[in-house]
Amino acid sequence: MSSTPALPTATSEAVLVQRLLGRDEQALRLLQDRYGRNLQLVLVRLVRDEALAQDLLQEGLLKIWQGISAYDPARGRLFTWMVRVCCNHAIDVMRSPRQKFHSSTQPLEGKSAQRAPAPTTFHPEHIGIRELTQGLKPRQREVIELLYFGGCTQVETAEELGIPLATVKTRARAALVALAALARPAGR
Repeated sequence: MSSTPALPTATSEAVLVQRLLGRDEQALRLLQDRYGRNLQLVLVRLVRDEALAQDLLQEGLLKIWQGISAYDPARGRLFTWMVRVCCNHAIDVMRSPRQKFHSSTQPLEGKSAQRAPAPTTFHPEHIGIRELTQGLKPRQREVIELLYFGGCTQVETAEELGIPLATVKTRARAALVALAALARPAGR
């Protein structure tokens, strides 16, 4: 049977707060020892994910450490304030677009991801891009040929042609717009 740690008395809680305000790192460790497990249980109930709750607890403890000056003992117990800080942080994280994205994706480890080999009949050079470049202006064509068919970077292309990098970028962009227009079927 596990024993629940005794709740601190008001005096020891006040001493702990004073030590935290004094930036005593040992007090932070004591705070985590005394309250960490209970805070994590609250967070697990809130987010329903043990690993995420552990991360949120660590971030919450950091927020508590940084914001201890906002704690007012006249308004409630230290634990109650810490629960509010941690829960508010957890809610902010759960509402964030990044968390929504991560929670909506499925890890591949648990799935039977299948790898399909690339079709052997597909060759990128068969889609006619090289032929489409014949419709470009000569300066645009030389930039595209170095960038896409020659494997050069924009900097290397600028050095090869003896022109400024900005000119390479401008010509490449204009060439891509022209290629898109050339690739569209007539009537569209």
